[in-house]
Amino acid sequence: MTLALGMGALTLCAFATVVLYGRELRRMAAFLRGRERRSNGRLSTEMPGPGFAALARAVNETLDDAEAERREAAAEQRQFQRDLASLSHDIRTPLMGAKGYVALAADEADGERRAHYLGAASTRLDDMEGLLDALFAYARATDPTAALDLRPTAVMPVLAAVLTGQFPAFEERGWEPEVRIADESLAVEADEEALARIFENLISNALRYGAAAPAITQKGRAITFANVVEDPAAIDIDRLFERFYRADAARARSGAGLGLAVVASLAAAQGMEVAAALEGDELAITLTFPADDAALA
Repeated sequence: MTLALGMGALTLCAFATVVLYGRELRRMAAFLRGRERRSNGRLSTEMPGPGFAALARAVNETLDDAEAERREAAAEQRQFQRDLASLSHDIRTPLMGAKGYVALAADEADGERRAHYLGAASTRLDDMEGLLDALFAYARATDPTAALDLRPTAVMPVLAAVLTGQFPAFEERGWEPEVRIADESLAVEADEEALARIFENLISNALRYGAAAPAITQKGRAITFANVVEDPAAIDIDRLFERFYRADAARARSGAGLGLAVVASLAAAQGMEVAAALEGDELAITLTFPADDAALA
């Protein structure tokens, strides 16, 4: 009889424990289902024991991580909206200037002055075209569905072609870039068009914001583009590859602040690394190719 009573008590105790555990789990589930997405509420436990406490901690850690991601995404969205508004202003400025000069040309009887106004309008339209081209290039570079055609590519012919295309800009400034190549035969796994865009943007950046002709140096599996800048204190080296970032000294010039963001995106897509360093008044941007290109073996 005593044994039977003891077994009955144990069974009753086990049943009560199951009921309480089930009730607690349902309460937790109801909290999670009914919790508003942006609520600061966190899961608590009403049952003793380390198991429920560990479950509550794990759930709350997941909620904290989700909240941090939401806040980060919201901050990025707000920054993107500010950047987009700034870019829209940058595009409208040359457009309105062009319209103004065209209106002046339409009312001008003097042929020479009319030509001057039309030339000024054309310059501002070129500025706007450059901004739109930069935005389009950034959109392509960051498109997750775009597939690059990676294949063994000789680096130096691509660099030489880009430098040749930029010759008029160098000549206009009276600059002659210093090019030091240690290995003319360097080949890497790359998309030739994307690699050319990287080189073009790095050289254009030096032409646009540099104070002297750049030095381009290849050593091992890295190529460095270095040039003196007018106001090194205005450059935030940690933000140089951010979308729409422009140093304070560069804001008075046309440009969307997307060139180096495109470089970083295209480099990452090809397994390359890009880094910037500022020593004194010299800005150096180094593109490093992967150490092991199995496809080239």
